[in-house]
Amino acid sequence: MVFKHEQLLGKSRFRSSYDAVIIGGGLHGLATAYYLAKDHGINNVAVIEKRYIGFGGAGRNTAIVRANQRTQENLPLYQEALKLWPLLTRELDFNLMFYNCGNLNLAHSDAAIKSLRLNVSSAQFHGIDSRLLDAKECKTLVPALDISDRPRYPIFGGMYHPPGGIVRHDAVVWGLARGCIKHGVHIHQNTEVTDIGVKNGKVEFIETTRGKIKTEKVLNAAGAYSAALAYQMLDIRMPISVLTIQAMVTQPLKPLMDHVVSSGAYHVYANQTLKGEIATGSHMDPWPNYTTQNTAYYIKHQAEALTELFPCLKGAKFMRIWGGLADMTPDMAPIIDGNDPVEGYFVDCGWGYFGFKSSAVTGKYMARFMATGQCPAILKPFTRQRFEKHRLMGETAALVEFSPNN
Repeated sequence: MVFKHEQLLGKSRFRSSYDAVIIGGGLHGLATAYYLAKDHGINNVAVIEKRYIGFGGAGRNTAIVRANQRTQENLPLYQEALKLWPLLTRELDFNLMFYNCGNLNLAHSDAAIKSLRLNVSSAQFHGIDSRLLDAKECKTLVPALDISDRPRYPIFGGMYHPPGGIVRHDAVVWGLARGCIKHGVHIHQNTEVTDIGVKNGKVEFIETTRGKIKTEKVLNAAGAYSAALAYQMLDIRMPISVLTIQAMVTQPLKPLMDHVVSSGAYHVYANQTLKGEIATGSHMDPWPNYTTQNTAYYIKHQAEALTELFPCLKGAKFMRIWGGLADMTPDMAPIIDGNDPVEGYFVDCGWGYFGFKSSAVTGKYMARFMATGQCPAILKPFTRQRFEKHRLMGETAALVEFSPNN
């Protein structure tokens, strides 16, 4: 059954009191609301979204999902996230277009091969399918790759992660939204939260552009705006920088890329969509900002990087380009907290690159956290307190292989 926009979201009556309020109509907020209602019977829940659901990072990504991170804290979470997509598809009765085509991370130096070997060992320790390939095996997997010495950074090998793949991001937004509505959750779009009221150290209400809502539980899942919201309304500082990520798609092409392919040295990742477009993204803009503007520099960069790895793409045209905001922490791991320093206040933000990949599974555990007041073990490593204790995670080393000129 397909719902029109108005049918799905237009009938929620704005109440003056809710058991829980979710700030942010992105995937983390929608997933938490869905699981609060479905798993814990808390359906007097409001999702408050300033624009429209999926406006932020949920609708501005390249839809890649994987569990080939590096650290022992991250790997179990993303492993469960991957397993959840087909289950959620059946549960929501909504085609999320999950396709586990596999993910190939390329290495361009001996040092990079050693780093990937560590990644592979960590993944295998946790029972995650991940393999180290040489250059010829990469070529067999993706025949269009150029493994000669022609590219500036020749391919030495790669890490192949078969369970990884892609999920249609807007389908996840609408699937979760429909699931929320089915279980009685109210979704209020075009509604801005202007204040969080606290009394005696506890959340008491929120103020919105449509009026006050009494509530004892609030989740800050506002993505790139989470840190500013926490500071302006509760005077809570979080070590988050907001950076722009740009992505684009080519004209439709004949099938040439059966897997997600990425390269840290070239700062590029790409996959071929069902329509034949090459969807590709790059590293983040290096300066904090709140714009989603696009730049000619990145169009040039993507064209050069892609044609270095895939010479057959020379002459292909980029058709669309977009930008999204990433809330990035110093160790590229999220901040998940609750009842600190305000009772009833929860936060789920700082995901950087990884927010889409983690959305459903994090929502599942955040719902348990909010319902019981007890933080699930899988989320405990991500507390904000790790920065105060100087216990940063080591995920940064796994993400980017810098070229000699960087």
